[in-house]
Amino acid sequence: MHAEATKSLMQALGIGAREYIAIVGAGGKTALMFALAEELQRQGKKVITSTTTKVWNRQAMQAPHVVCTENSPSWKDELKERLAEKEHVFVGRCVLESGKMDGLDCSDLDLLFQAQETDCLLVEADGAAGLPVKAPAAHEPVIPSAATLVVAVMGIEALGRRLTPEEVFRPEAVREITGLSPGEVLTSKALAKLFLHPQGLFKGTPAASRRIAFLNKLDLVEEEKEATALGQEILRESCGEIGRVVVGSIRRANYRVIQRKVPKVR
Repeated sequence: MHAEATKSLMQALGIGAREYIAIVGAGGKTALMFALAEELQRQGKKVITSTTTKVWNRQAMQAPHVVCTENSPSWKDELKERLAEKEHVFVGRCVLESGKMDGLDCSDLDLLFQAQETDCLLVEADGAAGLPVKAPAAHEPVIPSAATLVVAVMGIEALGRRLTPEEVFRPEAVREITGLSPGEVLTSKALAKLFLHPQGLFKGTPAASRRIAFLNKLDLVEEEKEATALGQEILRESCGEIGRVVVGSIRRANYRVIQRKVPKVR
């Protein structure tokens, strides 16, 4: 295995000319979505962000422009106009009384991507209540079948902490996957299982989608070597299903990409 450092999310994730990206997990999904959207926009890309679940409206408002499909009969024209100006647009159904933006059905998002008017469609595909670690419930994640890339995020600061409701979202599901008991330490082996288990973070990933594990918030970790070791373990045990592991900090825009060594052609 080898690791390369970069300050570009596009480079860290290996973003192609046209991508449909579902982001799952915990510990920075929304931050990742908007940081990548901003970088793509700076490169002149037409970017749509959205969700298949719900996000806080204040988070959706991070986009330069927000379109609500339920409130505007001409929302498609509005979206087309904004994208023609190479703007980043967040698309949701409507703002609920809870203050959250309701997301779109996967079929509607598929149609948006197929319309060929966007270079990159970024979708938050589950929730985590702001905690660094989670396992999916029975009804999640909600990943569009046409997604080209699925990125599973985890807050690496959880390494060495304990399995408690203060650290872990859906702790019962985490217990089932990792075998840990309440209050036990979240070890590298246990956290790796959340990426590797069939009912873990990549549950429901389409067969054709690339998979990337993203260990975020490296700035909160004292021993970077432990985070790198976890990334290497995930990549090694995935048997090729996970293409790369990114270890880094969205807040500081520093990333290390761990990949398998490609044999040199003689």
